Amino acid sequence: MAYELAPLPYDYNALEPYIDAETMHLHHDKHHQAYVNNLNAAVANHPELAAKSVDELLANLDAVPEAIRTAVRNHGGGTANHNLFWSILGPVNAPGVGGAPTGAIAQQIAADFGGFEEFKKAFNEAATKQFGSGWGWLVFTGGKLKIVTTGNQDTPVSQGLYPILCNDVWEHAYYLKYQNRRPDYLAAWWNVVNWNEIDKRFAKAKA
Repeated sequence: MAYELAPLPYDYNALEPYIDAETMHLHHDKHHQAYVNNLNAAVANHPELAAKSVDELLANLDAVPEAIRTAVRNHGGGTANHNLFWSILGPVNAPGVGGAPTGAIAQQIAADFGGFEEFKKAFNEAATKQFGSGWGWLVFTGGKLKIVTTGNQDTPVSQGLYPILCNDVWEHAYYLKYQNRRPDYLAAWWNVVNWNEIDKRFAKAKA
């Protein structure tokens, strides 16, 4: 079974002006597709691995043969991380997209960070300080939300953590529009965060 690149759940220009259509085409059609292709190549001779979901592979990397473990870690991570990234974004001005969260996730953010603005500031600071390429994450562990970062295409899934949301801070995610201004990209990104999907992930994490 080959891994496949799913189409975006919205139009390429749906996140404008915060994320431009050209970046979305390159990010999804080129970068994400390359991770999927390379993951398929890595497991081509291992049907027992190819039968697993990407998250299953990443959750137990020690079970992956050492000869292909780094490739699965990098390209499986790139595949899974982007799958999540696209899913927790949504079209500008759509219901539940942008602004402050509501419902259970909002209550948990308030309990664990003191409020949404405090959480957003802490997340942006962590993602800005992530050295080089990587990701900022919100995970649910021990009954609490926690902000973590990973380098390259590493994922909290490999650490036994359940990610609620993520932001891609590789330069390919923002360089065409924001150049080296990662903080500007992070500030704009909140306008396209899909809190409906994040709240669903939070409910699943608690279950």
